[in-house]
Amino acid sequence: MNKRINFEDTLFILNVRIRMIRDLMQLDTDADVFYRQTMDDLEFINSILNMLAEKFVANLKFLDREAEADNILDTEWQYGQLLNEISGNSSLFTPNLFPEVPVLVARLKTDSQKRKKLIENSYVPSEQSISEPVVSHAELNGLLGSA
Repeated sequence: MNKRINFEDTLFILNVRIRMIRDLMQLDTDADVFYRQTMDDLEFINSILNMLAEKFVANLKFLDREAEADNILDTEWQYGQLLNEISGNSSLFTPNLFPEVPVLVARLKTDSQKRKKLIENSYVPSEQSISEPVVSHAELNGLLGSA
């Protein structure tokens, strides 16, 4: 996949999929009918987030790197919330009906935490990146005529 990735559109689609699964969890549906597709969707979201994180870390030339990082981290947060809901006691996919769910969710949470750390460590927020003023105090005083 050497093609340029549109992070914004890809993250939008992932967020829509996350919301769709969250909506499914709120409805009174037959869990057996939706189980396999939902687990596949969780795996799919995880794999796309892995790819985005790798591309983000590898490309230091994003025009607005901080905004892209924030967008990816926001999607990671949404994904984490979904995983928490699935692992909760009131989930549609309870461990007594689907004993493999806790193992899958634990692995996906671990992957998500690794991606978050990777992204957070790969950029410096703008307020931290400016360690010295652009204009010195002497220059500022000279410009303002108060020297």
